[in-house]
Amino acid sequence: MHTVVVGTSGVTASDVLAVARGGARVELSDEAVAALAAAREIVDALAAKPEPVYGVSTGFGALATRHISQELRTQLQRNIVRSHAAGMGPRVEREVVRALMFLRLKTVCSGHTGVRPEVAQTMADLLNAGITPVVHEYGSLGCSGDLAPLSHCALALMGEGDAEGPDGTVRPAAELLAEHGIAPVELREKEGLALLNGTDGMLGMLVMALADLDTLYTSADITAALSLEALLGTDKVLAPELHAIRPHPGQGASAANMLAVLKDSQLTGHHQDDAPRVQDAYSVRCAPQVAGAGRDTLAHARLVAERELAAAVDNPVVLPDGRVESNGNFHGAPVAYVLDFLAIAAADLASIAERRTDRLLDKNRSHGLPPFLADDPGVDSGLMIAQYTQAALVSEMKRLAVPASADSIPSSAMQEDHVSMGWSAARKLRTAVDNLTRVLAIELYAATRAVELREGLTPAPATRAVIDAVREAGVEGPGPDRFLAPDLAAADAFVRDGLLVAAAEKVTGPLR
Repeated sequence: MHTVVVGTSGVTASDVLAVARGGARVELSDEAVAALAAAREIVDALAAKPEPVYGVSTGFGALATRHISQELRTQLQRNIVRSHAAGMGPRVEREVVRALMFLRLKTVCSGHTGVRPEVAQTMADLLNAGITPVVHEYGSLGCSGDLAPLSHCALALMGEGDAEGPDGTVRPAAELLAEHGIAPVELREKEGLALLNGTDGMLGMLVMALADLDTLYTSADITAALSLEALLGTDKVLAPELHAIRPHPGQGASAANMLAVLKDSQLTGHHQDDAPRVQDAYSVRCAPQVAGAGRDTLAHARLVAERELAAAVDNPVVLPDGRVESNGNFHGAPVAYVLDFLAIAAADLASIAERRTDRLLDKNRSHGLPPFLADDPGVDSGLMIAQYTQAALVSEMKRLAVPASADSIPSSAMQEDHVSMGWSAARKLRTAVDNLTRVLAIELYAATRAVELREGLTPAPATRAVIDAVREAGVEGPGPDRFLAPDLAAADAFVRDGLLVAAAEKVTGPLR
């Protein structure tokens, strides 16, 4: 099994995906263990002094003015975890919790938190055992970190609360730890706070969304090319010299992808009458501009993610010169903004894909295709209601595009008076990504059927390869009405699993 070694300088997106989705094992580097021990010495020295130090010998948040005596500090750390594990609502997905735990471990191993090496090792042990704490949908405001989600994870480290075992069964965490020979940790000064203060949940969901959207943006270029071909559109608008004079990188990449997919097509530029179109509709002609803007948004979001993956997010932090200083690095604004940006871009990509689908089904705008791509219009409804489903998905995505990060609700007796809502931005982005996959699957379903209905004209080799592959995947072609949901589900899986991109790339080579 693949192993990810965590050091002091952060982790990569591929590390997060390997642990969260691939079940990779986690090991601490010798450098990380040494940094943990050195930072802990500083915390222990401060804890022994009579002067109060925030996070070490004081209360937290609005209660930070109280000095806590030594005999109560273990109880203080245990209490902060218990009291902050206040999430409610449905369980969060296993991959999100694994990403959350791994990214908190990443910060702990930086040597800036003051956590003992044995606590970090126990965090790695839980991941390696496949023990996933139960984390709930609601409880994070995206400031002071993803407090409630991280607290539920810390609770499991203490042998409390519930967790999912490697077999998928939810049981008391104490039982699961005992079965895997893992001793619960007894938290000492600063450790409870250090396990809760981070942007790890929203960052993990950002990393996974970026990976999914990478595939979906290439998929959207392919479905747009199929729709252009089915509508007998022109590929002249995809010429690289046209995109070079408006040098947005994403736009050029999308246009190049579409042009590669359409190479040697006999459908582009043809017309069903003697009145050729001067220009295609915006949803066809401007596909690279819209998808390209989304690609450039992805690039910006990836830059933010990379910076955050290299960061140590905690409060207070242990500095190399021995100081332990308070800071505001736990505020989720940088991550929250790009999560919202991506939801906006995804909604617009879905919107333009739906417009192309609707054009394929409308006999007045499809340039000779049968109404709703039906076998016997009137007797058959064809794909009429598939477009309804697509429209419903797009409508929800528009609602999900309303920024969460524009909101803030004060908390902690006005001490935490401005929050990021980054966790909420991440949660709605996950729904948006799922919906975008379904929207593109419906465009794929309609466009492949429409191309096959263009009898006598030969599609591009790449689009022919896509049609063949999607039919082999169980998505049926033109014909009388049938139970449509299974076809749409198969098309969704075809896009979601990357099979659409793989089918096109067998002919085109790697797409951008």
